[in-house]
Amino acid sequence: MTDARDDYLLDLKASRRGYALNRMCGSLMEPDNRDRFLADEEAYCDAYRLTDEQKRAVLDRDWTAMLELGGSIFYVFKLAMVDKKSMQHLGGVFTGMSAEEFAAAMRSGGRKFG
Repeated sequence: MTDARDDYLLDLKASRRGYALNRMCGSLMEPDNRDRFLADEEAYCDAYRLTDEQKRAVLDRDWTAMLELGGSIFYVFKLAMVDKKSMQHLGGVFTGMSAEEFAAAMRSGGRKFG
């Protein structure tokens, strides 16, 4: 698992790199696709032509690696929903906090910049 970071940039280059991953994650909005994914995750990843690194990140649920490999949080979250993971869970993963700590931080005004 990779360390928590706060400098992910989804620019055009990353978006192109993550196209297949984002497309696959986005497909999980459809119930039939979720069923197919859960029946054989590896084959589903192969059908979307994920790179070996992207496929490993999906199968391992390495959320941080998915972002590093061009995933958009908006699409990666579709996969998290399949696993019944909240946005607070992912926020905690990305910041090195528990979901509860992350939610408490957000309730208290979030991170301050400046």
